[in-house]
Amino acid sequence: MQKKIYLDNAASTKVDERVLKEMLPYFNKVYGNASSLHQWGQDARAAVDLAREKVAKFLNCSPEEVIFTSGATESDNFAVLGVILASNKEKKHIISSPIEHHAVEETLKFWKEKGLLDSYSLVSVDKYGIVSPKDVEKAITPDTILVSIMYANNEVGTIEPISEISKIAKKYNIIFHTDATQAAGYLDCNIEKLGIDLLSLSGHKIYGPKGIGALYIRKGTCINRIQIGGSHEFEMRAGTENVPGIIGLGKALELVMEGRKERNEKITKLRDKLISGASIKIKNSHLSGHPKKRLPNNANFAFENVEGESIVMSLDLEGIASSTGSACTSKSLKPSHVLLAMGISAELAHGSLRFTLSKDTTERDIDRVLKVLPKIITRLRKMAPTKLNSKH
Repeated sequence: MQKKIYLDNAASTKVDERVLKEMLPYFNKVYGNASSLHQWGQDARAAVDLAREKVAKFLNCSPEEVIFTSGATESDNFAVLGVILASNKEKKHIISSPIEHHAVEETLKFWKEKGLLDSYSLVSVDKYGIVSPKDVEKAITPDTILVSIMYANNEVGTIEPISEISKIAKKYNIIFHTDATQAAGYLDCNIEKLGIDLLSLSGHKIYGPKGIGALYIRKGTCINRIQIGGSHEFEMRAGTENVPGIIGLGKALELVMEGRKERNEKITKLRDKLISGASIKIKNSHLSGHPKKRLPNNANFAFENVEGESIVMSLDLEGIASSTGSACTSKSLKPSHVLLAMGISAELAHGSLRFTLSKDTTERDIDRVLKVLPKIITRLRKMAPTKLNSKH
């Protein structure tokens, strides 16, 4: 039997064995509530504190600026709604981009419809998916309370000029948030270098567990809590701490910092082999996203005259996991909002395919994909009833 090949790591990664080993005792040995005063609770509290220090070290911030959440979606919601609720401006305006994750995009839309947010602007991106800092500055109004631009795009892997944008936000005394969910495993998330006020991340994108994430909140940032109850997380996020998940997130981020440069170089080499090989072997194929300013593990293609869903299912039958874009929208028949924002036609966007590699991906894995994928594309194109408009 052929080895199964998992190339959908932007959706979720396998939990690292070292992360799992560190988590296991906190399910049935150190199982106390971290808010309890007895020894069982205090043992759990000590472990949570240590994990918080690991996250803080990764971000180069103080532990008190790290708030644990259920994942990046909650962190994004927390950042957006928390700033809205805390603002004392009569009218509230937020700046974002049209390629954000739905956790930001839909949150803006929802609170505008509910009347808590007066307006928001989505600054355009270029054909590579890059936000122009100048466009961000042009979109600022006296009512702007927040700028939220993701660090690296989850679909096409394009890396945004976060440091430049943060300088503009600081110039106008506006809070700046970035969703670093995809970036955390590969890019420098030193908050002082980035100059951000709020940063979201999630455990299951970095070989950690699902159901755990964090929101970095710079000390002094004007933000309200959105989950009400007890005094957990410095009174910023109520709810009993997910101790095993927190331990896993801390360990995962600790491991990210170990050998990151060498790991990135290895993955980038394999990614480039996949990109060049697919471009040579498959006619009428297009790389989506920036050719250089992209995450080391991301290869996103748009193939003419073929449906992305059909490619994913055909690859799955061959034991190869891929996706048509974000896992949050993979069941939707609508073309990717990211690709459309980049100027790619709806017809071509329907032929999108995303491969995202991991630290476990091998050259043999890439060779097999390059052997199987061209045959699948050729077969599906022969089955296509009509030729699609391939304008890119």
